[in-house]
Amino acid sequence: MTGTIDEFNKLVDAEEFFQFFNMSYDSEVVNVNRLHILKKFSQYIKEIDDQSLDLSQEERLNQYFLALQKAYQVFIESTPHEQKLFKVFNDKPKNVVTLTEITSD
Repeated sequence: MTGTIDEFNKLVDAEEFFQFFNMSYDSEVVNVNRLHILKKFSQYIKEIDDQSLDLSQEERLNQYFLALQKAYQVFIESTPHEQKLFKVFNDKPKNVVTLTEITSD
């Protein structure tokens, strides 16, 4: 890995993270799940940063690389709706009756 933490911290787009880590990816998967991958990735980064304060820059970037791979893999095997990373997936719509709430007498 040739990048630095400072360079990493300047990245914004999902594709930039994949390019930074020289990681191959399916652009269709990224296009459909971009925000979800980035959200999951940021959760993994927070765990790494909270649990591993004494990592060197190289070790930290290696852990971030593994975290990006893991976040990407989640959305190859699952859907955003199943992961429920964003509030919209957890809120029950108001004034809506679901089919499971309908019973026949």
